Amino acid sequence: MFSQFKTTIIDWFTNTGMSSETAIIITDVTFYILLIIVSGITYYLTKKVLIKVIHKLTLKSKSNWDDVLIDQMVFNTLAYFVPLYILYIFTPVVLDDYPLYVSGIRSLLSALMILVILMSVNATLNAFAIIYQSFKIAKTKPIKGYIQIFKIIIFTIGTILILTTLFGLKNPAGIIGGLGAFSAILLLVFKDPILGFVGGIQLSANNMLLPGDWISMPKYNADGTVIDIALTTVKVQNWDKTISTIPTYSLITDSFKNWRGMEESGGRRIKRSINIDMKSVKFYTPEMIEKYKNIQVLKKYVVTTENVLEEYNKKNNIDNSVMVNGRRQTNLGIFRAYLREYLHHHPQIHDQMTFLIRHLTPGETGIPMEVYVFSRIQEWDEYENLQADIFDHILAVVPEFDLSVFQYPNGDDFKVLLGYKGQ
Repeated sequence: MFSQFKTTIIDWFTNTGMSSETAIIITDVTFYILLIIVSGITYYLTKKVLIKVIHKLTLKSKSNWDDVLIDQMVFNTLAYFVPLYILYIFTPVVLDDYPLYVSGIRSLLSALMILVILMSVNATLNAFAIIYQSFKIAKTKPIKGYIQIFKIIIFTIGTILILTTLFGLKNPAGIIGGLGAFSAILLLVFKDPILGFVGGIQLSANNMLLPGDWISMPKYNADGTVIDIALTTVKVQNWDKTISTIPTYSLITDSFKNWRGMEESGGRRIKRSINIDMKSVKFYTPEMIEKYKNIQVLKKYVVTTENVLEEYNKKNNIDNSVMVNGRRQTNLGIFRAYLREYLHHHPQIHDQMTFLIRHLTPGETGIPMEVYVFSRIQEWDEYENLQADIFDHILAVVPEFDLSVFQYPNGDDFKVLLGYKGQ
């Protein structure tokens, strides 16, 4: 039917005095332009009608995965396939007198259809990655690196198919064989993706790094939260809001500190000491004991310990007229007991984790009294406030035990020593 119609048009042009050759060319060009217009109309109908219907259906759907497909333009990209396929099918019909041109046009159309499919697969993978992020497993098993390596494979295969189509090769083995000659160059170009892929597998398999982890890696000036784990890089948002980019494989070859264990434990360590002047350490006096009994958290400890010591001294016939005989409490020991009881009663101190109030080795700066406990608070600002409040209290309470904090002398101390009287 189409051939008869085409012959009729050619005869009409010929009857107007046009040469047969010119009439055939004009007829073929006109029909092919009409074919392009028809394919454009089909694209318009597909995009404006079919895609619009799909959009309405997704709005009525309760799930959100179809909305993600719409946002990533998956269906809009596929709409390009329709006009290209129509041109591919009907080009031989319209241009049956030009087999050489038909072959070239169809090769180009085939390459474009492969490209559209690649773009659609890329959009679908992007949508899948977004949908996957909505599941809880995404926090422990990120797949962005795997998706990126899959994209590389897909686009590599697609590129080979496009080149095979454009150059009319029946077997892509020739191109693949040719790529073998450039394997060294390809390995050099894709060194980072290959190393990143290997590193990503090790990080995931060993559960070493997850989005949201707080890590410290001084080599890359990174100290903050992991916000993205990709094929070749890991992005860390530092506490000063800057972004540090770390090569994925470096997290395998170099050392870094992951604070996830601290966050999962439910506590955050407080490890700080104050230096007590050793000259202020002394045995208790009866007046001191009476004073300490009035400290609520210390009363039980002071009374119990005093009874134990008195019983020991009586049992061993200790001469109490000399303080060094027998066993005696000291203001430093009672102070240490006070810190222990004070922190045990503190609502924000975790008493089910490591809890130490201890002396460190005495030195030229006095005897360090170290607090080694864990707070229930993990947030940085609140944690620092808690730590500051605790040591504000400790420094203020030291004189109550007739102790003094060691501090290097300053200008005012020298003025007092020299008897300087200023304005």
